[in-house]
Amino acid sequence: MSKVEDIVDSLENKISKVLHKQEVLKQTNAKLSEELANYQQKIIQQQEALSSWIEKYEALKIANSMLGSDENKRETKLKINTLIRDIDYCIAQLSE
Repeated sequence: MSKVEDIVDSLENKISKVLHKQEVLKQTNAKLSEELANYQQKIIQQQEALSSWIEKYEALKIANSMLGSDENKRETKLKINTLIRDIDYCIAQLSE
């Protein structure tokens, strides 16, 4: 009978250890999930900041071209032509 009790005690200890490991893993998983969410939020913020800087850079290139810089002149002309076409389209829509 003592042998059966030893086996039961051994099983109880093993189950207890497994449950403890499971709890530790749950806590670790929750912590990692929270960190992941934080990093994803940081990535979104950095992408928004990058987008903003790209827009500012494009505006600066156009401004430099308008001030007489030879760089990016073609892009500036294309942008101006696009804006003129958009304005013409709006005027045509208003005329109808």
